[in-house]
Amino acid sequence: MTARPAAPHDAANADPQELGKFAELARRFWDPAGDSRALHLLNPVRTQFVRDRARIEEARLLDVGCGGGLLAESLTRAGARVTAIDLAPAMIAVARTHAAEQGLAIDYREQSAAALAATAAPYEVVTCMEMLEHVPDPPAMLRTLAELTRPGGHLFVSTIHRTLRAFLTAIVAAEYVLGVLPRGTHHYERLIRPAELARWGRAAGLSLREIAGLEVNPLTGRCTLTRDPSVNYLAHFVRAAGAPQICAAVAPADGA
Repeated sequence: MTARPAAPHDAANADPQELGKFAELARRFWDPAGDSRALHLLNPVRTQFVRDRARIEEARLLDVGCGGGLLAESLTRAGARVTAIDLAPAMIAVARTHAAEQGLAIDYREQSAAALAATAAPYEVVTCMEMLEHVPDPPAMLRTLAELTRPGGHLFVSTIHRTLRAFLTAIVAAEYVLGVLPRGTHHYERLIRPAELARWGRAAGLSLREIAGLEVNPLTGRCTLTRDPSVNYLAHFVRAAGAPQICAAVAPADGA
């Protein structure tokens, strides 16, 4: 299964129907037992994955498609100087309110990734979680994310594999059997194989360092990293700084 994603993030590379879902989720975003429960389960593991692979203390960090701010708050508490962007106004409003209540200084913006890339200096660390499978043109979005990452900087992405197991787990079970996610959250044809993600990354000047599976048990509430990326997975890229790009860790289960 996967978490409900944050809003897709480029005014020209976003699905209006996808964006429309997020206003409905905003009110209960911070309820760990609500529609965003899966995201709450994933968040500690995602946060630790980033912290273990990039130095984020005092780093300029960008969270693209931040939703209500769950990951942005965790990374801020870990010492990063976080800018977080999203195209869903209701989500940004919820994120700002919650951060203020927690006394956290996070620069939330209702802005597209492309618009920010045109004006901002690249960031040391960029995160984009549960979003690529919801935009019309994921290779273009990955190029934009690369532009937002400084040479030698880190980009972290999470998405869902396009496999039979992912279809049965993330769509049939999560949406239609267990009701963990609202029906229609995911579309199988939009899911992304690791080999595809690696290819798009190479074209954008990114070196793929690692892919790790994410396994969530909705019954026990336990989320763990695994070596199996056949459903949910995290990817760690580094933006090339003149060196050849090497895709070192695409798992053999990528289905390519």
